[in-house]
Amino acid sequence: MADDERIRAAIAGADRHLNAWHGSPRPQERMAAIAEATGAGERMDTYGSGERIERLEARVAELLGKEAAVFMPSGTMAQPIALRVWCDRRGIATVAFHPTSHLELHEERAYERLHGLRARLVGDPNRLIGLEDLEAIREPVAALLLELPQREIGGLLPEWDDLRAQAGWARERGIALHMDGARFWEAVPYYERPHAEVAGLFDSVYVSFYKGLGAVAGAALAGDAELVAEARVWQRRQGGNVVTMHPFVVSAETALDQRLDDPPRYLAHARALAAALSGVDGLEVVPNPPQTAMFHVLLRGDGDRLSDAALAVAEERKVFVFGDPSSTTSPSWQRHEVMVGEVSLAIPPEELRDLYAEILERAAG
Repeated sequence: MADDERIRAAIAGADRHLNAWHGSPRPQERMAAIAEATGAGERMDTYGSGERIERLEARVAELLGKEAAVFMPSGTMAQPIALRVWCDRRGIATVAFHPTSHLELHEERAYERLHGLRARLVGDPNRLIGLEDLEAIREPVAALLLELPQREIGGLLPEWDDLRAQAGWARERGIALHMDGARFWEAVPYYERPHAEVAGLFDSVYVSFYKGLGAVAGAALAGDAELVAEARVWQRRQGGNVVTMHPFVVSAETALDQRLDDPPRYLAHARALAAALSGVDGLEVVPNPPQTAMFHVLLRGDGDRLSDAALAVAEERKVFVFGDPSSTTSPSWQRHEVMVGEVSLAIPPEELRDLYAEILERAAG
């Protein structure tokens, strides 16, 4: 394991970063930007009501082609709530999703502990859900969750016809289709279709404002008006209807204004980086080419030696590539995630290729 203090020092000392989304502004800079974007005499939202938060919710609903939307502190709150509403409507407590879903891996099984739901894990953890996986489901399920893109396997996306077929499978059976759209903004360029057309395949959609857009925090859940009204009740029950979310709302609205049209640029740079890295011995890009502005880099070598080499390069070259790679099923290969954002554009593909080659050479020496 790499030393956390050394990693933090390498990040702080670097002039450029491969994986920092849109930079890491200091708290003072964040708060100053929010204050500047707040109009003179503007009133903060109160318990979910207010001009700005309602304007943002209406904007997101229109963008996604839905009747309504509700702003929430996080997707960890929004998604189990959506699934709970669908389960209550159908009188079935089982929901289906991929084995690497965020709900299964990173939320302490909140869907089960807070809402009493059961999970039917669908498909192989190392590939996308296919129609054949859905057809293998035998028990009744109330909702199917699909993540666009599937983060844990490199940001993979189903092809458009496959996605439509899966949506059709759910509708034919009266199963609600919910989108985990934590990185939906980054998925849209792959389909080359409007946000509303992609979201239109789903009955409910969660989107994040901080992941791809760089806001401070916040999420939205969109769907029909009845679903959103029920979701607001559950938001209050879970303590998410706080006295004000003004800083988060301002930051989210600003992020939409500034970055909603940028994901195609990030995807193009991700593909250029991946193409350059393809020629490095001892390295594999997954998927190649990337389908979104994220991909995985597999590196041949010992994890500790790779970490030490990457940190040494960061300290000397002032470019932070990665700190502590994750293990894989093979002890000979390690993995780390690349998420291309505004700051990543400052690293040319050829330079990144040379940095990885140097890291691998040092780790093998």
